[in-house]
This record gives sequence, C-alpha cells and structure tokens, in this order.
Amino acid sequence: MSKSVEFFFDLGSPTSYLAYTQLPTICAETGSQLIYQPMLLGGVFKTTGNASPVTIPAKGRYMLQDLARYARRYQVTLNFNPHFPINTLQLMRAVTGIQLRHPERFGEFVDFLFRALWVEQRNLNDPAVVAATLSQGGFDPREILALCDDEEIKTALKNKTEHALQRGVFGAPSMFVDNQLFFGQDRLDFVREALS
Repeated sequence: MSKSVEFFFDLGSPTSYLAYTQLPTICAETGSQLIYQPMLLGGVFKTTGNASPVTIPAKGRYMLQDLARYARRYQVTLNFNPHFPINTLQLMRAVTGIQLRHPERFGEFVDFLFRALWVEQRNLNDPAVVAATLSQGGFDPREILALCDDEEIKTALKNKTEHALQRGVFGAPSMFVDNQLFFGQDRLDFVREALS
C-alpha cells in the first residue's frame, strides 16, 4: 500500500511555498499521495505562542539568506514579498472553498496564488489587487468572495486549523507521514526517507 504525506500549509509562508515546489516530485518519485491541508497560520501562531522568524531581526536576516539558498538548490524562483506579512484569512478561506466546492481547480488555484505572492510579489493584503489578480488568473472575484463569506467554509478552515493544532502543528509547513511530524521545508529529505 502506498504511503501519503499530509501537507499543512498557509500561502503566506515562504517556506510553505518552497515545500510546495518540491513535494509533488518527491511524491511522484516515491509513489506516494500528496494530501493538501490548508490551515490558518495566524491561528496556529496565536494558539501556540509561536511567531514568524522575521520578528527577531537577526533570525529574520538569516532566514532570508537561507530561503535564497534553498530556492537555488531547488532551482525555483523565490522573490521575497515586500508586503510580508500577508493577512491570509481571506486567501486561506478561498483555498479551502475551492478545495471543497471546486476540487478540479484546486491545484491550479493554489499554484496561482503561491506564484502571485512569492514570484510576482503582489500585495495580496490589498483587496483591489486580490480582485485584479484573481481576474487575471481566470477566477471570478465575486465567486471567490462568496466562498470566503460562506459559513460552512469558514467553519471548515477553523476545523482544519484546530485539527492541525491537535496533532502538534506549531508552524508551516508541517508534514505528516504515518502520523510522524516533519516541520519546515528544510526537512524534506526526512519526508522522502519516510515515504520510501
């Protein structure tokens, strides 16, 4: 029986973006299934008392250098977003809504938004920029906004975030293989070993 990796992520996390660029290949090479688990990182931080590394100046400077190193290693583009941190509540509701209501477009939607944030450096804190970005990607901003306002979808994101917390998640990306937690995109070699 093939294994699976659960990928708990938030679009506003550059390390989630880097993990996202690598996990499909790792899963393909190990014959494993990738299960996307959107969550709200702000809620995780609030509950656990954790915070973004950029809140500590020395750690933040190091993290930016380390992100660039990993982007080179993975041979992917990463342009740190000057509008960071991004309030991802609406974005993660949208991701959850697409996953529940339009799963056939989920991969395209997540890819599009990760690229908008971490390649094109768009200010997705600005509702007008979000609307224009969605339109350019072939998504109807009114339909996406309706998903974000849907009580079932709001509850689903809360439940997914609570589920992550109950399993010991304290940041993003967090990955589970056989209920074993691997935190951070710099632990993908351990994820690969666990899947092999």
